[in-house]
Amino acid sequence: MDLGIRGKRALVTAASKGLGRGCAEALAAAGVDLVINARGAEALEATAAALRAAYAVDVVAVAADITTDTGRAEVLVAAGAVDILVTNAGGPPPGMWHDWGREDFIRAIDANMLTPIALMTALMPAMIDKGWGRVVNITSQSVKAPIPQLGLSNAARTGLTGYVAGTSRQVAQYGVTINNLLPGIHATDRAVALDGGVVAARGITLEQAQAERAATIPARRYGTAAEFGAACAFLCSQHAGFIVGQNILLDGGATNATI
Repeated sequence: MDLGIRGKRALVTAASKGLGRGCAEALAAAGVDLVINARGAEALEATAAALRAAYAVDVVAVAADITTDTGRAEVLVAAGAVDILVTNAGGPPPGMWHDWGREDFIRAIDANMLTPIALMTALMPAMIDKGWGRVVNITSQSVKAPIPQLGLSNAARTGLTGYVAGTSRQVAQYGVTINNLLPGIHATDRAVALDGGVVAARGITLEQAQAERAATIPARRYGTAAEFGAACAFLCSQHAGFIVGQNILLDGGATNATI
């Protein structure tokens, strides 16, 4: 399917690896020029080089902490007026309710709620002026069904979901759509970190932890960054203009819900 976005320009954050890279790769395959961001310069430059070589698109890499005012300003200067925004940031660490204090919540909210909002606030006016734009926020399946040990993520990402619910319906009339993609467990570094916690707590192998988690997913496997990226690219396409303010699960059926 031709997504109709060849020649568009996108900003993808946390794009050096994992789900962010999957989204960047799918957009590049559709002919979209990219500005990609992550904190680690070496991995980011390697990703940029790979995307340029594979898809012959323009890729600008900006190594910066997108959750800080300084880092965000640097990325926005490099991005300019983009047509597509994909927001992504690593989730806060797991724990128990009694482990977290005010500063833990502030960090989580800054990274997983306020940073995507700041990027939307900065970039959507130009989209509105052009009469076309796409925003996809990578959130979590936890906004549909909370994950007990991920309370920081549950709180911050649900806050972003509420913001998108209202804002998406304000900007849709201008040809700008905002939607959220809600990943379940995917074969990324985040999954390794979560499974590593199980390994440490129970004294089992990583392979055993992964097999146990996969057994709880109806699809009986972890998702891949490539299939996640394909879903993101479709939401960014010309074909998705009537999809507004939605929260789309990509979790292999792990969230046990009717709606």
